[in-house]
Amino acid sequence: MEAWKAYLEEHKDRFLEELLDLLRIPSVSADSTYKEDVARCAEAVKKAMLDAGCDTAEVCPTDGHPIVYGEKMVDPALPTVLVYGHYDVQPADPLDLWTSGPFEPVIKDGKIYARGACDDKGQFYMHIKAFEVMAKTNTLQCNVKMMIEGEEEVGSSNLGKFLETHVDKLKADIVLVSDTSMISMEHPSIETGLRGLAYLEVEVTGPNRDLHSGVYGGGVANPINELCKMIASLHDENKHITIPGFYDKVQELTDAERKALNDAPFDLDEYKQDLKVNDVAGEKGYSTIERTGIRPTLDVNGIWGGYIGEGAKTVLPSKAYAKISMRLVPNQVSDEITAMFQKHFENLATPGTTVKVTPHHGGEPVVTPTDGKAYQAAAKAIQTTFGKDPIPTRGGGSIPIIALFERILGLKTVLLGFGLDNDNIHSPNEKYDVANYYKGIETIPYFHKYFAE
Repeated sequence: MEAWKAYLEEHKDRFLEELLDLLRIPSVSADSTYKEDVARCAEAVKKAMLDAGCDTAEVCPTDGHPIVYGEKMVDPALPTVLVYGHYDVQPADPLDLWTSGPFEPVIKDGKIYARGACDDKGQFYMHIKAFEVMAKTNTLQCNVKMMIEGEEEVGSSNLGKFLETHVDKLKADIVLVSDTSMISMEHPSIETGLRGLAYLEVEVTGPNRDLHSGVYGGGVANPINELCKMIASLHDENKHITIPGFYDKVQELTDAERKALNDAPFDLDEYKQDLKVNDVAGEKGYSTIERTGIRPTLDVNGIWGGYIGEGAKTVLPSKAYAKISMRLVPNQVSDEITAMFQKHFENLATPGTTVKVTPHHGGEPVVTPTDGKAYQAAAKAIQTTFGKDPIPTRGGGSIPIIALFERILGLKTVLLGFGLDNDNIHSPNEKYDVANYYKGIETIPYFHKYFAE
């Protein structure tokens, strides 16, 4: 343990510079413009694995962006930890809201500002550096396999095929993931569940071309007006989702479980102040913690149509579009919810319009066990480095592949995240505290130690 600390202290500046170099690569998986950059990032991750001490590492092609796989097998008799993360990042838009270049990382007030700083380059890179700490000090007590993909932000559509094809290669005892957050550095926590996801795009078409709003306005349906009414109808006055059957399989928590969830430290005034809102909103009858962790949601992620350029153009548009996501909870199934949405939304079409719904991707909700040795090892590792027992929480985000780890590989997952909820992931000015980065590198070797024990 002293050797770990000494090695980390000696190399911490290099560890940080290497992360900054990785953040400079614009590995945006959703935009084909960045395809070569995504491939370049995969090669950089492979090199980092080999430099850290992996016996082998390879860039594995898929029908989309590649997966990087590396391993070090110390002894087949030892436990094996499979580390998962992703090197792809969200698009940086809107660029004008960034205070510095999204792929020009800067450190301000002890925080790294860059796209991917927290989600997930900063967090998966902690594992490579923690592995290096153990490998270079000859203290590795587990076999380590690392699988870092390039399509998490677009639904991990090819990772399931990779799992099915490489079941033997990926044999392990547990999956370890850092792509989640904790309450704060003062209140460390471990997420014990994630919501699922169903993501779709809708298109409403009216006339066969854009029209002059003076000549035709009032005579034909305006697709933007109709789309707004349709979207508004998806919630009632209590913010309940109105899609028939949507809540049929929702797993309700007991009063005791809800109380335990709400006992976690949470300052509502601080929450509102951070977001610069004068009040919170959401499903009636539930607290903010519950609304963002254990309840399903439906949100518009983008909406467009007509003229949005500078100045005025009196146009009645032919089409209107929206991207819509639904976060799901146990025991909802993403394909079933997608089908429910599609049927309901198509039925909302008004006279003079047609509706098209295009599913994009989805993933299943998961709950991870807290009574196994892997969770206990993670909790003990947190206690060792933070000096406090972690608080179990439910995460509102989604990692679609987690459910497939269990279904295809038969493996449970531990979500050992070091991000913070206010790290602006998926938003302009994404950040990651340098202290959290180092704390992760310090803590992860203890997980391996305690899991081996």
